[in-house]
Amino acid sequence: MKSSEQPVSARELPPERSVRASLRACTAPSVEAQLLDTRCAFDSVAADYDGPRGNNDLIQRMRRTVWETALREFPAGSRLLDLGCGTGIDALEFARHGHRVVATDWSAAMVERTRARVAAGGLLGSVETLHVGVHQLDGLEAGSVGRFDAAYSNFGPLNCAPDLKQVASECARLVRPGGKLVFSVIGRICPWEIVHYTLRGRIGRACVRASRGPTAVGMNRHTIWTRYYLPREFHRAFAAGFRLQHCRALGLFVPPPYLVDFYRRHRNACEWLGRLEDRLGALPLLRNMGDHFLIVMQRR
Repeated sequence: MKSSEQPVSARELPPERSVRASLRACTAPSVEAQLLDTRCAFDSVAADYDGPRGNNDLIQRMRRTVWETALREFPAGSRLLDLGCGTGIDALEFARHGHRVVATDWSAAMVERTRARVAAGGLLGSVETLHVGVHQLDGLEAGSVGRFDAAYSNFGPLNCAPDLKQVASECARLVRPGGKLVFSVIGRICPWEIVHYTLRGRIGRACVRASRGPTAVGMNRHTIWTRYYLPREFHRAFAAGFRLQHCRALGLFVPPPYLVDFYRRHRNACEWLGRLEDRLGALPLLRNMGDHFLIVMQRR
C-alpha cells in the first residue's frame, strides 16, 4: 500500500452473542442464521483447506484459468479487492505480480490463514487482510484515493451472498469507472454433476442446482447456504453499474473438483477434454454450463 493511501476500515461486526440470540427467535433459517452457518462451515475447514478439499488438481486447473484472465485484465500495479480470499492463494499470486491487495473473508479462520501465508511470503506490505463478508462491503472505505482498480472473487464466495444486488451496488461504489470485476461463480447447470448423481439414483442431489433460492449444502458436518446462477442471471444484478465483457465455462468438459479421483484415473482423457474446454468454453451455449463460470465485467 502506498504511503498516500489510508488503510481500508470496516465497521465493527455485531457481537456473536447478539447474533445467536436473534437466531433462537427464528423457527426457519433467517439470513443471519444462514450467514452464521456458512461462516462456521468454512471456519471448520480452514486448517486443511489447502489440501485435497480446497486445492486439488482440478481446482488448480480452474485457478490457473482465473489467474491468466485476471492478469490480462488488471493494469500493472493495480489496487485490488479480493472478495472471499479463503486461505490467500489468489492474493499472494497477484501480490507477486506487483498488485496491492485488500483480502476480505467472512470466515475469521480463513483470514488468519491468509495473514499467515502473507507473512510467510514476505508480502505484508502488499496484502492487507480484513474479516469482512461479501454482505458487509458497505462497511469498507476505499481510502483517500477513492477507488479500487478492480475486484475479484474465486470459487463461489458470491454464491453465498444473501443479496447480490447489494454486492453489485457496493462494487460500483468501490471500483473506479473503467475498472474490472473478475469472478468465478458456481453455475446452475453442471452436466457432470447431473450424470454422476443420476447414475447413482440420487435424483434430488442431481437437481440441487435448479433451486432458485438459498440451498443448504453440507460440508464437514456443517451447512453452506448457496445460491446458483446462470451467467445472465448473475450479470443482471450488476447490469446497472457494470457492462458484461465476456464469460466462459469452467469445469464443463473436465470433471468438477469432487471427482478428482476419476480425473486421476483418466488423466490423459481429461486433459484432452480440458484442452477442448479451453477452446470451446466461451461459446454462447456452452458458457452457460459447467461447475463454475468465469465472468468479466467492466465498470460503466
